[in-house]
Order: sequence, then C-alpha cells, then structure tokens
Amino acid sequence: MKKRSIQISLLTLVLILSSFNFSGSSIFAQKLRLKVIETSDVHGAIFPYDFRNDKKAYTSLSQVSTYVTMERNKKDQEVILLDNGDILQGEPVVYYYNFEKTNVPHILSEVMNFMNYDAATVGNHDIEAGHQVYDRIRKEFSFPWLAANAVNKKNKKPYFEPYKIINKKGVKIAVLGLITPAIPNWLPEKIWQGMEFQDMILSAKKWVKFLKENEKADLIIGLFHSGVEYDYNGQKADMPKNENASRLIAEQVPGFDVIFTGHDHKIWNMRLKNSEGKDVILCGPANEARTVAAVDVELEFNKKNNSWNKKMSSQTVEIKDFKPDSLFMKKFSPAMQEVKEYVSKPIGNFSETISTRQSMFGNSAFMDIIQGIQLELTKADVSFTAPLSFDTKIDKGTVYVRDMFKLYKFENLLYTMKMSGEEIKNYLEHSYNLWFHQMKGPDDHLMNFKLDSTGNPLKSPRDNSYEMKAQYYNFDCAAGINYTVDVSKPYGSRITISSMSDGTPFKLKKTYNVAVNSYRGNGGGGHLTEGAKIPKDKLSLRIVNSTEKDLRYFLMKWIENKKIVTPKAFGNWKVIPEQWWENAKKRDYKLLYESRNNNS
Repeated sequence: MKKRSIQISLLTLVLILSSFNFSGSSIFAQKLRLKVIETSDVHGAIFPYDFRNDKKAYTSLSQVSTYVTMERNKKDQEVILLDNGDILQGEPVVYYYNFEKTNVPHILSEVMNFMNYDAATVGNHDIEAGHQVYDRIRKEFSFPWLAANAVNKKNKKPYFEPYKIINKKGVKIAVLGLITPAIPNWLPEKIWQGMEFQDMILSAKKWVKFLKENEKADLIIGLFHSGVEYDYNGQKADMPKNENASRLIAEQVPGFDVIFTGHDHKIWNMRLKNSEGKDVILCGPANEARTVAAVDVELEFNKKNNSWNKKMSSQTVEIKDFKPDSLFMKKFSPAMQEVKEYVSKPIGNFSETISTRQSMFGNSAFMDIIQGIQLELTKADVSFTAPLSFDTKIDKGTVYVRDMFKLYKFENLLYTMKMSGEEIKNYLEHSYNLWFHQMKGPDDHLMNFKLDSTGNPLKSPRDNSYEMKAQYYNFDCAAGINYTVDVSKPYGSRITISSMSDGTPFKLKKTYNVAVNSYRGNGGGGHLTEGAKIPKDKLSLRIVNSTEKDLRYFLMKWIENKKIVTPKAFGNWKVIPEQWWENAKKRDYKLLYESRNNNS
C-alpha cells in the first residue's frame, strides 16, 4: 500500500512538472509580455524645475516615474526599467550633490533606487565627474552600473559590472552595458585612471558569446552609451574604437534582440537586420527626460525547438504628457528646495546682458568673459574657448550661482599647454573650417550648414531647425592675439594673425603658453590633433599645468571677487570681407534661431 502511494505521488509530481517548461534550470510561463523602458542622457533632469533659468521644466524623472508606475500597474505585462548614462552632469542639482553636499547619499542614487531601476550603463559625462563621485554613487545604487568594455588595467576585468541577468517568470533576460570608448579623447587621464576603454564591437562579440553559452540567456538587450551615426566627425565604419558604434553592433554582431542607444541626444526607432538576417530593434530617447524609449516584447515558448518565439515593437514616449509622481515629489521636494536655495545665492552683478547668440557669428562679450578669466588664471599668452550652450543668456543685474551653469555648461578642467605660433594658427584654421562656410559672394551663407542636393541648408525633421555640419561647442575663437578670418578663402589660408593683443609681434616659430579646457586639451574636436597636427600620444607632454577643480568653480570665485563685472567684447578678431559677413549673419541668424519650433 505504501509503495503504491509513493508511485501515485510520483505520477502526480510528473504530471505537475509536465505542465511547465524549462529553460536551463528555471521554471517559466508559456507566454510572457514584457515592456522594457529606457531613459538616457537625463543630465540631472530629476525635478520639474529648471534650476539654471529659475522656471518650470516640462520633463523630468518625476514624470518618468508616473509613466513607469502606470506601466507596472498593468497586470498583463512585466516591466524592466533601464538607464543609459550621462545622468551625473547637467542640472545644478547633480553638481550640488557631486561636489558640494557629499556627506549624504547622492540625490540620484536615492531617486533611481526609489524608481526601482533594474540596471544602468555608465556614460562619459558620468566619468567626467571623477573617481570620487562615480565610485561613491555606484556603491549607493541598488542596481548594477554597467560598462563591460571599461576594463581595469591591472586585472583586465571590467571596472564596472559587465551585464545583469533579470528573471521575469523564468525568462532569462541579459542586459549588456557598453560605454563609448572615445573617453580618453575628451577627459584627462586622472579622471579615468586605472581604466582602459575597449572597442565596442569586439567587446560585444565576446560578451554575447558568453551570455549565450554560460548564462543561456533567452533575450539579450544591449544598453549602449553610444550613438547611431558611426560616420560622425569623419569616422569610418571600420575605424577601431568608433565613438558611435550602436548601429554597427546591431548589424554585425548576431545575438542581440534589442539595442538601446544614448550619447547623441537623438531619438532613434528602427528595425534592422543583423548579419544572420534576424531582426534587431534599435531605439533611443531624447535627452533630459524629454522622451523615453519603450520596447514591447511578446515571448511564446516553442516546444518543438525548445526556444522562444519573439514579437517585438518599439516606440518613443513623450514625457511632457505626464504629471509629476506625487509620491516622488513628496519624498524629494526637500532636496529640490535645498538646491533652489543654493542656486539662488547672488555672487555679483553684470552691467550688460550677454548671449551666446552673438558668439555664433563673431567676437562676443559672452566668450570674452571666459577668455579673460582663463588668461588671468593661467597667465597664458593665448586663450581658446567656444560657446558651450547654443542659445543662452545672462541678464544684466544680479548674477546668481545658477547663472554659472549657463556661462559654463560642463565640468571641464583648465589646462595650460605649450604651442608654437604655427600650431596656434593651424588650430584656428581647423576651428573656423568647422564653423564658417567658404563664401562665394555676399549672398552666400556664413555658417557651415548641412546642405541638400541643391546646395541649400538642410532642415532637421526633428525640430524644424537648420543643422550645422559640426557642433557649436567646437567653434573655438582666441584671445591674446589679434587676427582676421577671411571666409572668402579656403581652409588653410583663412587666418591672418597680425600681432599679440598687447601690440608685440606674433611669431610662427615662437612657443607660447595657451589656455584651453581639458576636453580640447585631450584632443576633443580635433583642433590639436587634426588642426595643429600634434600627435594624440604627445598631447600630455604639452600640458604645463592643470586646475584641480572645474573651470566653473573659478568663474564663480572670480565674479564673487570682482563684485561688478562689465562684459565687453575684446574686439581682437573679425570676419572679412566685412560687408559679406554683415549680410550673411542677418540671414543665418534667422535660419539658426527663428526657424526653431521652441525659439525663445
């Protein structure tokens, strides 16, 4: 009798187990609906408040939280929430917790843990905050911070976590994180010391193989802090360590079902074929929580071949349509108020309003405040800088801490470097070639727009704007020297330097001390490597010294010391022929600013 009871029990167990399928060693459902949501390049947009301009913001993580909660409340699906990097730099709120209030948990770790992120990838601007900041916050996160190709130089293992396995009803989902490998081109080594950044395509091949063979992943998601346009800034598809390799991986590395992009601040949503002819979803959201990328995956188990059938669709979701999460705001409003008070501290007074709009077309007071401070801090002979914001202004009157984030957008250090007069000239040739079109006459365009097949400026479908061939933050001008830019002439013969600004001769063979930010000093934009023709591996040998703190800190202290600042353009450079320039800048101003949907 006892033996028969055991047999019946065993039979019952077999029947129960047969109602389930197995993938590896996990019991799982026959079907699964999955929604994967990605934020990227949030740049500190945590609250529905613009700390830089003291006004309401229409997109933020507080609203993303509302959308995610809504999706999690749907009973027929499982939700995975991911972030794709560049979250530690941007709004003053993250600067405050990065560098000012460091004796408490970081606001971002508190917020992202509250939102129950499943995984995130590190971005280049997260690295820019420095070891002390990103090493601290990764310990505070309740989820892994990923970057499989950021490798510890000593043991050759990933410095961050390489991937995360997420189980949803027994379905094994692998999220592989990769970061753009171009970081050494932009940031000083002490910021990323101890790491090396490997090629994304090679890393993807290695880790996909591992995830298939060792983890037996049912669904593989790429979470790449890297853009889509692999030919950006003159790169080629076969170039090692391509900055924007997301599409290349989607097409060349079989195994990925979904690849989320970031870094380039552009909305992407496409379906591609990989080298085996299988579908790959490639999508990414806009920056500052303006949109999120969302992928719906329906999985149904195929008993015949012991695998999952997958149906996938993707979309980008506008976040301005959602109200801030009331629980989010209740929990974090005290922190928001504290940062409001921090940025509202007065530090000085400007006698005139300054704007980066003037900086796009010629010599401007906005740029020359920065130039003057760089020259004073470094005692350099020449200073280079560019407008780091496309369209911002600081009104005359009281200047507040918040205005420093408009005056200088990024946490760059300030370098003093050795350059010859000829290298300085060639540096400027490179900059103005990115910046200004070679004009054929007074009716031609001044700005270096992207052109259509008929030679007319090309309008972006994203925001109704006319796009430049290069990014405005690469439009370097100089102070400390007097020069002209002849836009009727070709690249290489545009710049004529007449003298130093104190009237002494400028000599091509002489060596000068030059003030540049760390992004430029490490090769960013190609001004030093392509323009001045200084080999990339020799740039560090040119550095005389570097600030320990970011340049914004010194700008703030300088203004506090001066108390009253009279912004004034130095007038040390101009564009010729002047009448061509006058005519063209009026036309191009309309194309650059008045054509935009959100023109302020």
